[in-house]
Amino acid sequence: MRTPWVVGVVLAAVLLGACGDPASAPEVGPPPPAEPKASATTHRRPVASPRAEAPEEPPTVLYLGDSLAMENQKVLGQELRRDLDARFRSAPYSGTTLCDYLEGSGERSLVPASDKAAALVRSLRPDYVVLQFWGNAWGYTPCMDGITYDAARERYLERYAADARRLTAQITAAGGTHRPRIVWVLQGPDPITPDRVRRVNALYEERAAASGDLVADAGSAVSPAGARHTWVQYLPCDAYERAHPDYCTQPARGRTALHRDDDYLHFCLAPTTSTPKPCPVRSPGILRIARAVTRAIGEDARSR
Repeated sequence: MRTPWVVGVVLAAVLLGACGDPASAPEVGPPPPAEPKASATTHRRPVASPRAEAPEEPPTVLYLGDSLAMENQKVLGQELRRDLDARFRSAPYSGTTLCDYLEGSGERSLVPASDKAAALVRSLRPDYVVLQFWGNAWGYTPCMDGITYDAARERYLERYAADARRLTAQITAAGGTHRPRIVWVLQGPDPITPDRVRRVNALYEERAAASGDLVADAGSAVSPAGARHTWVQYLPCDAYERAHPDYCTQPARGRTALHRDDDYLHFCLAPTTSTPKPCPVRSPGILRIARAVTRAIGEDARSR
């Protein structure tokens, strides 16, 4: 990592807020919760050069989440359409966590009623609902009632598990006879509180197992081999990245960048902005995550 670790730690509090809604400069905090913006898109186009056999029935995929989903959504949609001929809709909101997508959270939520998970399931009838949430451990969204990981770890995890159960139940009820499978995206390493991500991922795995849903271990794609919860800024270029030089950012050293020097959390290699939007530049970490999610859905869809 080119910048000293101590600088990364000093920036941690700022960047944690930026997970919700990245600011254009490190010293600027996230904008007020009253100003979240979603980027909801619906797409479908023919398959072009698929890497694997597409399922007989193209799936409809709904993608919900926080700022990581916000930056990933364009690339994930491209991967799903190319490999699976999927119909794709995304409605991420930066700064959110599971409780924001619960119906009944009212004005304490950063997500409007029309984009709650259950509302979108009723209107879109998706086959899969992909949920990607870092875990909002610092109390940015009002619906967490000020519960933070640092101040009350067990209470935070209990609340997070309860919200996961409630969200699963609301999606199940909204799906009715066409209940979508939920895909819980496992997160990558956190350099500040590594055990938090490990425990949040365990909650996702437990919830998926209890309700017959799926996990997509996207976090392993941005972790060192044999060190699943160890944060790194760079990883060795994989075969795809070596064959596509735009994704191997340091070919002479055989490695590629996952994060910018000034942002240990996000995977977009463009500077963050005050207006949430999909990542505008090729970013290896985002592609790795998108391919992992696409692979999980594809394997399940082809087995049906």
